[in-house]
Amino acid sequence: RKATHRAMANPNLLETVSAEPVEPATGSEAKKVQGKSPGRIALERLRRDKIAMVCAGIVLFFILIGALAGPITTLTKTDPYQLNSDLIDMYGYPTIGFTAEHPFGLDTKLGRDLFSRWLYGAQISLIVAISAAVLSTIIGTTLGMLAGFLGGWVDRAVSWLVHFFLSLPFLLVAMSVAPVVDSYFPTNGGTDQSNMRLVVLVAVLTMFGWTSLARLIRGEVLSLREREFIQAARAIGVPTRRVLFRELLPNLTGPLIVSLSLAVPSFVAAEAGLSFLNVGVAEPTPSWGRTIADATNYYDTYPSYLWIPVLSIILLVLSLNLLGDAVRDAFDPKTRR
Repeated sequence: RKATHRAMANPNLLETVSAEPVEPATGSEAKKVQGKSPGRIALERLRRDKIAMVCAGIVLFFILIGALAGPITTLTKTDPYQLNSDLIDMYGYPTIGFTAEHPFGLDTKLGRDLFSRWLYGAQISLIVAISAAVLSTIIGTTLGMLAGFLGGWVDRAVSWLVHFFLSLPFLLVAMSVAPVVDSYFPTNGGTDQSNMRLVVLVAVLTMFGWTSLARLIRGEVLSLREREFIQAARAIGVPTRRVLFRELLPNLTGPLIVSLSLAVPSFVAAEAGLSFLNVGVAEPTPSWGRTIADATNYYDTYPSYLWIPVLSIILLVLSLNLLGDAVRDAFDPKTRR
């Protein structure tokens, strides 16, 4: 009130105040004023989450050792397929422990280096998990978008496929596929059969992995297609393909990232479990699940043979799950402050 009375008493003061130019915000002030996209907000929340950063570091470590398995084994002069029968006693136990030549020791009966098989086991697990997660995400997203946007017979057909695959028992299907592959691709030194088993394993995981994502995407599209920007695009005659991939898909980024981050650890565990049951990766391809299956018979006298792959699977799956939960919370607008 005092300022108003002074301005009314002195009109020149009012003109001076109103004539002062307002300088635009610069530096940190401009950054505070500038709006942030949802993706940028989610990344900033992830950086502040210490548990998520630790888990991301662990996941990055396993990705690096899997990607660099070849150079590492060349540097350490270890081979996952080389047999060291001279270092195995008459009962099948290795005669050496952890040495510079074999940091994790040797496996039983065959005497193969466990360190190199551990490295390549990480590579196989990540290849299978990431491939199945990406393929199931592509298939689930495409079918879910088509079902939710087009409706009609397309929606009914996709829903029937989802219910059909959900009715199939995953474990029984996976166990029945393995002998079929073995019959068409004989051992032949293990190469053909092992490679085909790997392809079929990715296909089986993908076949059962896309259904839940398709249902989620269908529900999101059903709500998005009634929004004003979608109705406007359809009213002016925008092609369906452009509406799906230019208008709808960017609004599904959050659910897709969350689904992908949570699918990878489940596929890592599934690959290890199927390999443990001898219906996943076949010999001589290294696999943590196969190593665990072989080590169970020697746990009493050779415990390190079992604990190294078990702890690796636990650490990788736990880190991926915690990181996936952090990603989900970061992209969830209900948890933002």
